[in-house]
Amino acid sequence: MVVTKRQKTTVARPERLAELAEFRFRLRRFLGFSERVAETAGISAQQYQLLQVVAAVPEDQECSISYVAGRMMLRHNSAVELVDRAERSGLVRRVADETDHRRSLVEPTEKGSRVLGIVLEDHLAEIEREGPEMLRSLQQLLNSRQTGKRNGAR
Repeated sequence: MVVTKRQKTTVARPERLAELAEFRFRLRRFLGFSERVAETAGISAQQYQLLQVVAAVPEDQECSISYVAGRMMLRHNSAVELVDRAERSGLVRRVADETDHRRSLVEPTEKGSRVLGIVLEDHLAEIEREGPEMLRSLQQLLNSRQTGKRNGAR
């Protein structure tokens, strides 16, 4: 079937869609940057994320595989595979959990900490460059939501 005229999609709130699309674009652009920087440093984007999780674990928390899975929104077996690959690459190591010998905890190696430091600096510089636009697009989205609530819209 040949369509000769393009039909425009009708969206209930096109201004909100445009704001959401802009915010999503900003996020994806940052994530794309993150992937490129990680690969330039010789690690995958997931390995960078793993290093972040492992290095930033709160003092009152232990970095178990379950913790990694939860923070990275992965299934347990996927987190195990990711930790396995990162361990083979020398980025993290498993250590025995002294309170529960059935599980191991994950910690960064010296190499992992060094790579994380390099990649982190690039990310912080990018946030300084692009953060204001990301924040502006999020603020615009939030402000229009608040305006909509005041005007009775959902």
